[in-house]
Amino acid sequence: MDRSFITDFTGVPSQSAIDSFYQKVEKSNYISVLNALNIYKEKYKPDDWLYYQLIRKTAQQISPKAENYKRYTLYKWFLLIKSGYDAMLTFAGDQLLFYVRSDENIYNIPTHIYHGKQYVCLNFHDYKNIDFVKDKFSAFIIDFSGGKNAFSYKITHLPDFRPGDYLEKDIRFNYYDQDYYFRVKLNPEIKAIFINYPVVDYESYFNIPLSNQTYKSLIPVLKRSVKGLSKKNGVDYLMRFTRYAFLFEPDSLTFGMEKRLSPEQTLLYDYSDCEDRAALFFYLVREIYDLPMIVLVFPTHVTVAVKFDKPIGTPIIYNGVAYTVCEPTPQKEDLNLGQLMPQHRKAPYEIAYVYAPKH
Repeated sequence: MDRSFITDFTGVPSQSAIDSFYQKVEKSNYISVLNALNIYKEKYKPDDWLYYQLIRKTAQQISPKAENYKRYTLYKWFLLIKSGYDAMLTFAGDQLLFYVRSDENIYNIPTHIYHGKQYVCLNFHDYKNIDFVKDKFSAFIIDFSGGKNAFSYKITHLPDFRPGDYLEKDIRFNYYDQDYYFRVKLNPEIKAIFINYPVVDYESYFNIPLSNQTYKSLIPVLKRSVKGLSKKNGVDYLMRFTRYAFLFEPDSLTFGMEKRLSPEQTLLYDYSDCEDRAALFFYLVREIYDLPMIVLVFPTHVTVAVKFDKPIGTPIIYNGVAYTVCEPTPQKEDLNLGQLMPQHRKAPYEIAYVYAPKH
């Protein structure tokens, strides 16, 4: 890396201070760093969120976060816009917020509407307690070509981690008085990748895949376990695996806030809640049986219903199709297929996601 790329930034963020930083870095030999990022992007085709994790690591090498947070943030912004993304900065006092344009539904973090477009904050977690009424943020205005692409939070594939980076986790559950044991390979790096991942819509996070080694260590074993069972009994097996193989705890106790875990995160963490179980169960049913499903969101609960040839119990009717509720979260009662807890039977709900197999 050319030393000319290293530019200092001190003082309070302002239009002139940020512009001065940008002009210096823009005139430096930053192309070698950008080329390295682009080569990686072309070779491995990471999703936007995973590419941003690479940018974070690159900015950390150039300007460590702990040494100069504002400069670290500016380098992330610079590399992201030079990579073609539509990103922006806002500032108030000593606070510097970094946004990227996204057309998707993103929850639990601030967004900023600029010229009719939605920008999602990428570094709010570093501040958390910002008073947007008291602190009047100004947008940094810059005239440059490029940086026009919207950012997507959808994850379609995970990195090819080195097999040696995986740890093995023993998972056990009891299915009708018979114990089943699984030794699943899990990569702790998953926690780092998703630590600041926001709450996205159900379709996006239910379809986050497993990494390669985790998939190979679990899905074929589950397929063997349900081989010979009817679809109804096989789905029942997957429902009870998801329900009883993991400990339950609300996100408020585990993370101190709402956080939706991907299927692999649910396998990795010791505790998970109903949304996490629903995502894992959905993924397992899709991979093993690929049946139509709907996601039911109650005021205080999330669950999944599956379409069988014939519905079981009291079906959920959606668009004229009957779906069978399959409860993957432990309840006060040991619910069978087609059963809901009494407090949910007459409670209002919405269909948050409808999955239809491609075939």
